[in-house]
Amino acid sequence: MTDLQERYDHVIIGGGIAADAAARAIREEDEDATIAILSADPHGPVYRPALSKTLWTGDDPDPDSQDLGTAEATGADLFTSTLVTSLLPASRTVVTARGHRVHYGTALLATGASARRLSGVDDQRVMSLRTVGDYRHLRSLAADGARVVVVGGGYIGTEVAAALTRTGAEVTLAHGGTRVLEHMLPDSLTGHLEEVFTDRGVQLVGGFRLGSIASGATLTLHAHNGETLTADAVVLGLGAELNTSLARAAKIYTDRDAVVVDPHLRTSSPHVFAAGDIALYDDALLGRRHVEHVDHAEASGAVAGRNMTRPEEEREVYDHTPLFFSDLFDDGYEAVGNLDTSLETVEVWNEDRTAAVVHYLDDGAVEGVLLWNTWDSVPSARQLIADSQEDGIDREDLEARIVPGG
Repeated sequence: MTDLQERYDHVIIGGGIAADAAARAIREEDEDATIAILSADPHGPVYRPALSKTLWTGDDPDPDSQDLGTAEATGADLFTSTLVTSLLPASRTVVTARGHRVHYGTALLATGASARRLSGVDDQRVMSLRTVGDYRHLRSLAADGARVVVVGGGYIGTEVAAALTRTGAEVTLAHGGTRVLEHMLPDSLTGHLEEVFTDRGVQLVGGFRLGSIASGATLTLHAHNGETLTADAVVLGLGAELNTSLARAAKIYTDRDAVVVDPHLRTSSPHVFAAGDIALYDDALLGRRHVEHVDHAEASGAVAGRNMTRPEEEREVYDHTPLFFSDLFDDGYEAVGNLDTSLETVEVWNEDRTAAVVHYLDDGAVEGVLLWNTWDSVPSARQLIADSQEDGIDREDLEARIVPGG
């Protein structure tokens, strides 16, 4: 293994998709640049969406198939299981947990997010799904006939519950709401999904707000209302927390628990950039936001990498409106913008009601578009959001702009 050098032109802190994209962009811009990727994870960058999607439904369940080959493709020195404990912008230095001090020309914070945990629980049978290690551990727990409870009816909870039905495990999806995904999907779709999950053998338990988990021969989940569930394994889908402690300790400006960046993804420290989940940036259509999805990680990582190599006057603006996507059994969707059912929703369906386009409006402007079983329409959705915010849009025009099922 390559030894960690005392200095690199570019140091990337984090080992996810944003880090991979940044390293590739740096190498495309500068074939001679020295690059170090310092990742706390024991595995190199992988295509993480597969951990809750195709690794369960496809022909190859081995997560090694999702390795991005970052070091080989970029010539970067990749150091896994390497925790950066300090970032010292004044001296352009990072310090690792093993005491190595590494100087940089520019640095990139691509530290991502970590799954929310339940305090007071220390049992290997209670886990989240974020990493290759998590995936392998869940595979070992989800044996045929094992009782697995997934807690959380949001994006990751529904994906994990759907994936686990492929293992022969007995799957329960417990969540605090009335229906799964009700915060982002209208009743027509949440009702459909509840039927689909039930038909696939998933027990749905709504109104279950987890309070604690007791360990024994089996696990006992206690809800705040006194209800209990028992399980052989528990997967927590309680959302994520941004990994910004390193930035905050370095006195880099944060807001909304995210790292504030300028239009070029530079932080308040002039030689430190940020990309991926932690970056709070100005979306051209939707204003200041941070996004925790793969399209943003790839796009922002690439722009940050290019800008790290360029003089200030040649840097590229990052104002991308990313998409996100999911597959739930035979249904799938792509989406752009804010999917929030507290907004006004306008649904457009095809004739047999197998595909839909759902528009999310705020004071007449489209804030988000859901493309349910509707493909190759993300550019049209972005254009629709832009047009509505500039000139407004009427409902008849909404029905004509994107054809469901396209």
